[in-house]
Amino acid sequence: MIYLAESGSTKCDAVFLSDEGEEIKRIRTIGFNPYFHDRHFVAEEIQKVEEVAAMGAEVKQVYFYGAGCSSPELNEEVAIGLKAGFPNAEIFVDHDLRASAYATWNGDPQITCILGTGSNCVYYDGENLVPGNSGYGFIIGDEGSASYIGKRLVRAYLYHQMNETHRREFEQTFQVDKNIIRHNVYAPTGANVFLGSFAPFAHKYLDDAFYYQIVFNGFREFVETQVLPFPESRKVPISFVGSIAHHFEPVLNDVLDFFDLKKGRIIRRPVDGLIDFHKRYRMKLKTS
Repeated sequence: MIYLAESGSTKCDAVFLSDEGEEIKRIRTIGFNPYFHDRHFVAEEIQKVEEVAAMGAEVKQVYFYGAGCSSPELNEEVAIGLKAGFPNAEIFVDHDLRASAYATWNGDPQITCILGTGSNCVYYDGENLVPGNSGYGFIIGDEGSASYIGKRLVRAYLYHQMNETHRREFEQTFQVDKNIIRHNVYAPTGANVFLGSFAPFAHKYLDDAFYYQIVFNGFREFVETQVLPFPESRKVPISFVGSIAHHFEPVLNDVLDFFDLKKGRIIRRPVDGLIDFHKRYRMKLKTS
């Protein structure tokens, strides 16, 4: 049996596959990011998953593609933790960029972007996987992500840039005030997830120019800093995965048109494309 997982910082979509690649069971767990979660946290949480407890010992191979899994040391941290749930498995851990490139692959070179809690970008031509100038996290980077949008909304709330009706609704919807925000933003872990949780407020009022501009500016900065530096950006399709790309697709279309870029695929959850790629090319899969 094979366990195939694609994980962001908050959520992980996973599937149990037969040795022939046929789907047995699809599940969703919390996400594991080695920048925020150590091996002990991963081990403790993966053992809580009912399906893993029932079938984990039968799994012989684990392919885990996750946010933050960007170096051998970080990947090993996750792999050691996952071993608690899959004691008999060979475990491969790699970056979620690779999963996104595989999930959107249509046979031609392309740039694939992640717009979820964080943001990232990669060029893939079927053989070479070239990371973009990205992956610096929500404090320095993550342009266009949920955490970026949430940070702008929090600033607008704190600085009274929202109209008062929206400001009161924001307070009531998320049960926050300036002290709660300060505490969570400067907490040791989870600030990116906390900020990202506010993004649906921008989606609710996307017809309002104030909120549209916040999202548009985030996507514009993302394209400028992460997509355009690729020499191939004007020649190949630009595909996207992630909840932010999916929910804010109309704004994303506007930004791509603004830069005269070719739109590729937009996929909310890359696990479907990843399953298909794994079935077709699994013998060729390589981990970095």
